[in-house]
Amino acid sequence: MKPSSASSRLSLPATLSRDLPVSIVVFMVAIPLCLGIALASGVPAEAGIISGVVGGILVGLIGGAPLQVSGPAAGLAVVVFEIVREHGIASLGPIVLAAGLLQIAAGMLGFGAWFRAISPAVVQGMLAGIGVLIVVVQLHVLIDAAPLPTALESLIAIPGAFGDVLKLATPTGALALPVGLITILAMIGWEKLRPQRLKLLPGALVGVAAGTLVANLLTLPIKHVKAPENVFAGVTSLPGLAEFGRLADLNVLLAVVVIAVIASAETMLSAAAVDKMHDGPRAAYNRELSAQGVGNAVCGMFGALPMTGVIVRSSANVQAGAASRWSAILHGVWLLAFVAAMPSALELVPTAALAGILVVTGWRLIQFEHARGLLRRHGPLPAAVWAATLIVVVAVDLLTGVLVGLGLALVEVLPHLKRRYLVVRSHESGDGEVALKLAGSATFLQLPALERELAAVPAGTRVTIETKRLDYIDHTTRELITEWAGRRAEGSTVKIAGRKTPHERRLAAALSGVSG
Repeated sequence: MKPSSASSRLSLPATLSRDLPVSIVVFMVAIPLCLGIALASGVPAEAGIISGVVGGILVGLIGGAPLQVSGPAAGLAVVVFEIVREHGIASLGPIVLAAGLLQIAAGMLGFGAWFRAISPAVVQGMLAGIGVLIVVVQLHVLIDAAPLPTALESLIAIPGAFGDVLKLATPTGALALPVGLITILAMIGWEKLRPQRLKLLPGALVGVAAGTLVANLLTLPIKHVKAPENVFAGVTSLPGLAEFGRLADLNVLLAVVVIAVIASAETMLSAAAVDKMHDGPRAAYNRELSAQGVGNAVCGMFGALPMTGVIVRSSANVQAGAASRWSAILHGVWLLAFVAAMPSALELVPTAALAGILVVTGWRLIQFEHARGLLRRHGPLPAAVWAATLIVVVAVDLLTGVLVGLGLALVEVLPHLKRRYLVVRSHESGDGEVALKLAGSATFLQLPALERELAAVPAGTRVTIETKRLDYIDHTTRELITEWAGRRAEGSTVKIAGRKTPHERRLAAALSGVSG
């Protein structure tokens, strides 16, 4: 159900009847993901829960995207795992806090829109690479084994590890594997076959419940989540001077930048995706970026996981009928109440069940359809950027993969940087039709300015984009125009005036799928 603009501004008492049940749905989605991402990050379960609480309550209160839900994200699990392995868990708090301060500054300086200028091929390739890494690592956890130091080593060791399980050379692995497989089958099966009246019950929760039930009914001697008697026991002390002193290490500072950039890019992408799902107020990107920074600074002080705006929880929030930011806030309250009242319940959950959820989550991040879509809409170069980013992320590391992807994406626009910059002029005729004239060279460098011009076009109007004076348009800009056209109100149309040049034909082909 799509919330209206008016309903998004209602006070708490007026929206409570809608937001309260929605918050419970989002809470049920968040619980297994918070636990699973903590497991994948190599940190205690409470670090994931606290991140979810802060993301729900604090960022929910001050964020610029009212229907977006924040919490620990699978996309950062690989980064955190490497930080913990190389620098120790004590360094995580200062790194996340410093990354949060960078995000606050970026939002205050108006950098929010620039994160949307990152090539979609690079972002989707990065997420696909992260998906591969999650699957590779969690396949070992699925059989109660420890992942190896690097992704490539873990990948190479998978056949031998599963061979040992089949030979019963690792008894606990042979018992853990069925629990993980039951979790996966229950999750996917429920999502495909669930009755309409139970459509809001999330598959991840059903999967974890099934795996947990089997493991505990049969009293299987496999690994379970370790939870303290007091969930706040491990996060009550602030980092000291010794921990903050680690920030003088260049590698640690690099980790700060990586977390800040990836968390910000994921948040901006999620906010843009959530905007497409409802017709309420659009996201205020700079405010949302600063709010995420505040949340990460607080998580850093508590030694919790870094957070982002998360599309899985956010889409569940919108689809369940959220009316305002109170659904996200209340979901954080339920997380806090659950772990405060029943921390021992977490220890019933086998790690193989959480690994099963993460294997599915990682696989869904890969999405080869993104590469096919890039090839179909924009040609071979963006698809090659996607593939190269994915491969380098898996074979080397995340930062190198992103830098390689950005470098290759620049290859597309470098020949056109010497040409005149993009010029946008808008003209409204008497019959309500708007002519949007583009001239010059349209690259990601002008993306924020173009986005402002597009946002100023009145809703519900017929729009003709004139491109006869446009020398060039890169795939990032075409994606922006396509997204803008796709979220315009029913009754409005967007068309290309001419289709003579290759970039006109590609832009027209992309728009044909979203606008009449």
